[in-house]
Formats: sequence, C-alpha cells, structure tokens
Amino acid sequence: MRHQKRVKKLGRPQDQRKAMLRSMVTSLFMHGQIRTTVTRAKVLKSYAEKLITFAKRGDLHARRLVAGQIYDQEIGETTVLRKLFSEIGPKYTETNGGYTKIYKIGPRRGDNAEMALIQLA
Repeated sequence: MRHQKRVKKLGRPQDQRKAMLRSMVTSLFMHGQIRTTVTRAKVLKSYAEKLITFAKRGDLHARRLVAGQIYDQEIGETTVLRKLFSEIGPKYTETNGGYTKIYKIGPRRGDNAEMALIQLA
C-alpha cells in the first residue's frame, strides 16, 4: 500500500528522476518558463520554490547548496546560478512562497497527455 508515500516517481528510477528535475529547473531559471506535463510541473514547482527560498537567503552556504542542485550553464555573460542569486532571489525578498505559477494549456498532440506551462511569477 502507498499510504503516506509523498514522492512522485514519474515512472523513472531515482537517478533519472533527479537528473530530469535538475535539467528542468535549470531551464526554468534560464528561460523563465517551460512547457511540460501537469504532473512534472507540480513536482517541479515544489523543487524550484525550495531553491528560490535558498536564493533569497543569499549567503555562501545557500549558494553551495543550490549549486549542487542545478546545472550551472552559461547564459551570455552570466550563469544560471548567478542569475538565480542576483536577479530571481532578490525579486522575491518580500514574498513568502508562490514564486511559480502553473497554467494548463491542453493536451499534447502526439499522445494526448495533459500539458502545462510553468513560469516564474
């Protein structure tokens, strides 16, 4: 029985699930929004909001914790980690949670999976 099991497995083993979430959250911080399935968007929302809460703190320990959770890719002159701590984190200093929004955008054409747009609020 799955009573009180909180982890959404997304049909993948733990290492693949972790890599997928890291990739998706990196893309979310890089582009500001991404399209994915509704279930993945819900899992990604909680993952991204935890990282943004760390970015609001802005200290070295928080930066190192977040650096282990995202792929630090370059965006022109800056990196995703720098963008998170210099632009995204300070934008939400007065806000407690609710940093992302999920919009349902209808079914995917190929397999009719329910799609969603997740973006930074």
